[in-house]
Amino acid sequence: MSKVSDNIEEELRSALFDGMTIAAGGFGLCGIPSTLIDIVRDSGVKGLTVVSNNLAIDGEGLGKLLEGGQISKVLASYIGENKLFMDQYLSGAVEVEFVPQGTLAERMRAGGAGIAAFYTRTGVGTAIAEGKPTEEFEGETYLMERAIIADVSLVHAHTSDVDGNLRYRLAARNFNPVAAQCGKITFAEAEHIVDRGGLDPDDIHTPCVFIHHLAQALVPNKIEQVINRPRPESTTDALQEV
Repeated sequence: MSKVSDNIEEELRSALFDGMTIAAGGFGLCGIPSTLIDIVRDSGVKGLTVVSNNLAIDGEGLGKLLEGGQISKVLASYIGENKLFMDQYLSGAVEVEFVPQGTLAERMRAGGAGIAAFYTRTGVGTAIAEGKPTEEFEGETYLMERAIIADVSLVHAHTSDVDGNLRYRLAARNFNPVAAQCGKITFAEAEHIVDRGGLDPDDIHTPCVFIHHLAQALVPNKIEQVINRPRPESTTDALQEV
């Protein structure tokens, strides 16, 4: 059965409630589920706990939820590119749980894999370890980290078939696969939706078993920082100089 939604806004709104946990893929503006985030913003749902590597930049992506005062807590690795996020964190308006980037990815992956917790050396002896159980393995101290399970996950893919098998493009893959895994209900948006069989099995990054609802991505991708390398000197220019 096709997972392409005729009314993704209605279906996503029906899954939202105050105080819920939302996991979102993306890194800055790269691979963020902008179409789905806009639906969450327009719903007016509040008291959200958001799990994401960061909250994009001011006025974009998850930053839109900050502007509406919809977020109460964030689990993230980085806040530096969003001034409003920094201001709300420093003022105490938003609670922030800093999670090392690899640990955040593994906590989300564990949530989707049915692993309640795991041990890692990352964060041992730092503020990250405060209040968390530790264990000794082969003479080394490891920190126990709990899995993350979100009420709803939002992800962005480059291509999907109608069954919800997803393929991401290059660095836009980032946190999307683990976000897709850890949601009780996962909504995906895709730039291109193809017929069943339109994706080679070896090209599928997220199997359809993790995806519940699929929609066409409607918000164009944006570039956070444009950085261009100088063009290499052409052969013609080099010959002219000689």
